[in-house]
This record gives sequence, structure tokens and C-alpha cells, in this order.
Amino acid sequence: MSDQTTQYEACEACGVSAEMGFVIKEGDDVASVTITAPDQTAAQGELEKYLELAKEVNAAFTYQAADFAEGKLEVLVKFECSAEKLIFELRSRSI
Repeated sequence: MSDQTTQYEACEACGVSAEMGFVIKEGDDVASVTITAPDQTAAQGELEKYLELAKEVNAAFTYQAADFAEGKLEVLVKFECSAEKLIFELRSRSI
């Protein structure tokens, strides 16, 4: 038997080193979104942007929103697989 160790090369752009298996984990399909807004109406408007993006990723998503409190709205968005969650999280950075 040979003793093989895996060595990862760091990305020249960001310095990160990992396998995709470390980023995409099976069963990790729920994205958590925190919306900060001055009132519930503004928070609902922001939520609509996230829900529209989720539809673009996969129309079969579901979500659960907590009550608006202390200027924040907490939302959980559930997708069918981990990759969809990751795509949503990456694309939602521009919202």
C-alpha cells in the first residue's frame, strides 16, 4: 500500500484551496437570508427580489419567513439539491 496524501493547489485569484465536495455538501439545501429594512413593507419588497431569484434557480423551491422584528426579516429558502442552494447564494450577492 502506498501512502498518498492529497495536496490542493491554491487558487491564484483568491488564495483558497478546496475540493468542490467541501463546498457542496449533500443535504445542505436550505439557504438562510436575512433582510434588513426600516419596515415590513420594505422588507416584503426585498423578499420579492430573493423569491424571484429562487424561481430562476428552480421554480420548485419552498420558503419560510419569520415575523418581521427589530428591522429584520429572517427567511429560509429550501431547494431540491445543494447545488441549487449554492447557485442561489452566489447569485443573491448582487441583490
